[in-house]
Formats: sequence, structure tokens, C-alpha cells
Amino acid sequence: MMPPPVTMLSLATAVPPYILDQAEVADFARRIYAKPFERFPNLADVFVNAGIEERRSVRPIEWFDAPHDWSERTEAFLDGAGALFVAAARKALDSAGITARDVDTIVTVSSTGIATPSLEARASHEIGFKPSAARVPVFGLGCAGGVTGLSLGARLARAEPGKNVLVVVVELCTLAFRGDRNDMTNAKADVISTALFGDGAAAVVLRAEADDKTEGAQIGLAAEHTWPGTLDIMGWTVDPAGFGVLLKRSLPKFVEERLAAPARRFVKAAKMVAPQFVCHPGGARVLDSIETALELQNGTLRDEREVLKHHGNMSAPTVLFVLERALKRGLRGPTVLAALGPGFTATFVALEGANA
Repeated sequence: MMPPPVTMLSLATAVPPYILDQAEVADFARRIYAKPFERFPNLADVFVNAGIEERRSVRPIEWFDAPHDWSERTEAFLDGAGALFVAAARKALDSAGITARDVDTIVTVSSTGIATPSLEARASHEIGFKPSAARVPVFGLGCAGGVTGLSLGARLARAEPGKNVLVVVVELCTLAFRGDRNDMTNAKADVISTALFGDGAAAVVLRAEADDKTEGAQIGLAAEHTWPGTLDIMGWTVDPAGFGVLLKRSLPKFVEERLAAPARRFVKAAKMVAPQFVCHPGGARVLDSIETALELQNGTLRDEREVLKHHGNMSAPTVLFVLERALKRGLRGPTVLAALGPGFTATFVALEGANA
């Protein structure tokens, strides 16, 4: 007997209040990283070529002028991520036509801060989750977290037909800004992260129903591929001050040369014919590399570039921002949701029958 299909009942996004204008951030970076900019003048090009005009942050740009230790960054994470969790979750629940008391399982995905008790437990009273709701906090997926979190939520929904699964993805990448690491070893990665990353959250409500007439995108096959010996491509380092970005310059070239094979295997396994791709926009160069790898016409990933332009790379939730935009403009037919993250890992989910 075939398991019932899993339907995405709703998808909602939320952003924090502070806008980071790219030109202002570039001036800020030149001041903070004065020595690296003096030694590597072309670092300024990163801000121009990133494809970003503005991003959002849980703290104003002035906050980043002062040094902050692990405890201060954690306090900012709990405050900012908690607010975004509540905002995104409420929007998704309202759109799905259910209340927090109707949620049976909550999957929380975040890799930019530590919260124990986790975010869904902290938000439970304010939102109104029932005490019996199962909690599944997930850490460490990085930029792949939006796709993998959706896949995990779908598996949990499929295991208990009729139950409601809420997936909330929250990342506060700006809190990893490290003005204290003004050295040549980390400078380039820190400047690139300063030019790329923003904050945001997305939430999805899923349910498996025997009645396949339920409106919404249906979630099919999911898969991951982790390349051996690639732990140094992307991730965090950790020290007493907080997280430090780990980002290898060869990432775009790696994507261009290595993404095609696992993507082709996934499309074949999912029995998809000429699917569309909705991808995590890690950066402008990475998007160019994805289009090359997938043999897409240059500029095909328009929604990805629009999200990158106005929100930057928010890590895990970014691909769900792209999917939300694609659904609103009428995305239809077989679609592959794809992202890349630490590991180094490619993660894929098949979508079918998406409705605006």
C-alpha cells in the first residue's frame, strides 16, 4: 500500500526589522578590516559583485561596532531568533487555517546559535503549542537546512497521516560577524561573509492525507549526497568569542564541477521529466556555477537572484524564500528544491503540483 502524499499546506517567511544597506556595510567593512583592505584592495569588489543591495539583521549596524563575546551573541540569538520563530510560525499556521494547538510535531532548524531549551520550547507558551507536541530541534545543517528540514518534516508527516507538522527554519548569520579577527588568515572569509549574509526565518505546515485533492505542493522523494574529504569547504570554527565562518574560495568551482552528477541521479530516481530547479542562492558566483553545472541558460535562476538582491544569503531559510516567490508567481509542475551545505553536502527534495 502506497503511503499518502505529503502536502505543503502553507509556506511563510519573516525578517527582522533592521535593514543593512550594502553600500553602508561596505564602508563599515573597510573601516573594520582596514589592514586586510590595504593589503588586498580587490576585497572591495566583493560587495559590488555579490548581487546584493540590502539585507536584514536582528541588530542595527552600530551594534557590530563593539566587540561581543559568546554570551552576548547568544543573548542576541535567543532574542532575535525567538521573535522570528514566532512571526514565521504564526503566519504559516494562519495561512494553513490551523492553530498552534493543532500542531503535532515541530521541527526547528538552526545552525547560527545555541538554544537549550530549544527555540520551539521557548516559544511554546507564547504561540500556544499543546504540551503533547513532539519537538525535533536540528543543528548543523547550515545552508542545506531549509531543504533537509523540509525533507525531515515530510518524513515525519508521512509516518503519521493526518497529523500536522510545523517546520520552522531560523538563521541569524549576522551574529557571526567577527571584527576581532582582523588578521590575514581569516580576513578574506570574514569580509566575504560580511558582504553576503543576512537574517531571516521561514515556516512550513505539512500534512499527509489520503485525499490527494488537498491544495498545495506535494512533497516526493528526497536525497542527499555528501562528498568525502570536503569538511573544510564550509562551516563554523568555534572560539570563546563565538562562531567564525569557514568558507573556501574554491566553492563555486567545486559546485560547477561536482553538482551535476548527484543532481542527475536524483532526477532519475524521482522519475522526473525536465524538472524546474529552485535553488539556495549561496551567492552570485555560486548561482552562476549552479546554472553551468545543471546546464541551465544563464540567468535562469531569476527568483534566486531577486531573493539574494533583497535579503542576501540567510543560510537555511533562503531557499524557502525563493520557493515562496516562485509559488506566488505561479510555479507549476515537477520541481527540484536544492541546496548545498556543510559536509560538504547537496540535498534535494522533489515537489509536484505546486499551487500559488
